[in-house]
Amino acid sequence: MSHPDSTPWTPDAMGRQEGRTVLVTGANSGLGFHVATEFARRGADVLLACRNAERGRAAVAQLQAEVRNSGVDPHVELVSLDVADLASVRRAASDVLHRRSSIDVLVNNAGVMVPPFGRTVDGFETQVGTNHLGHFALTGLLLPALLAGGGGRVVSVASVAHKFGRLNRGNYQSERSYQKWLAYGQSKLSNLLFAFELQRRAIAVGAPLVSVAAHPGLSDTNLWKMTPLSGNRVGEAFAQVLGRAVGQSAALGAWPLLRAATDPEVVGGEYFGPGGRQEWRGFPVLVPASPHAYDTSDAAWLWARSVEWTGVDPSELSA
Repeated sequence: MSHPDSTPWTPDAMGRQEGRTVLVTGANSGLGFHVATEFARRGADVLLACRNAERGRAAVAQLQAEVRNSGVDPHVELVSLDVADLASVRRAASDVLHRRSSIDVLVNNAGVMVPPFGRTVDGFETQVGTNHLGHFALTGLLLPALLAGGGGRVVSVASVAHKFGRLNRGNYQSERSYQKWLAYGQSKLSNLLFAFELQRRAIAVGAPLVSVAAHPGLSDTNLWKMTPLSGNRVGEAFAQVLGRAVGQSAALGAWPLLRAATDPEVVGGEYFGPGGRQEWRGFPVLVPASPHAYDTSDAAWLWARSVEWTGVDPSELSA
């Protein structure tokens, strides 16, 4: 691991971001909104990729108001994207490539957490379909723009939950059984397997791409609504209090993502998270992923299945 953390990292270290184009998925709330806001505040050209158009427009208006209050004229646009729908992913990628010739940073942030069993419109189990496969397809489709500027950066957003995740090849899509927390852990492990494999493949073909990962710790975001206590008002209130007591705000949870996206000393294949106890809160530092995240056999299997299931096979990364 590089660049020892002698001085706590904060967004002040991002510097100015003029001339950079940044695309953030799931940007209408939570981590994604705070990531988009910090980039816009520093002059970047920011694309907010959101599933719900009304909420997306509200997020753009809120972001513009906040950034203008700090004396900056923000450059932000809305992109319609539902990562749980491959047709939407393809439309969004086509739209982005039409609007921009290059992308400097792609933050794959959108996701779901422990919902009841369901399948996406394409037939994928909801969590792996949304958290991994949609972003796999989006990244592959946007690779021409990510490589056009001399080397973009892809940030995959994982979770401490990846540590109990296991790649279950015989039940990856919950074909035989569904346990929501195990499925969630598997989807977050998939984010890391993808991030590290993307970097390996970029290196193998000499592609100027940096693929890194980050997690927000235990952050007070909308995903708390999907805890095992959801549906019970007392339980939901307790979960929110617990999250605030041992975790941190969504704004602080966004810091590891921002560091992964902007730190000039970042090396492809690195992973950032909060530096406090259990990685639940704290300043963003390099953190180790589970050994399962570095399993090259699982990564190769997942890449091949992802190509098969999504129909996206990035030719730029073919040796």
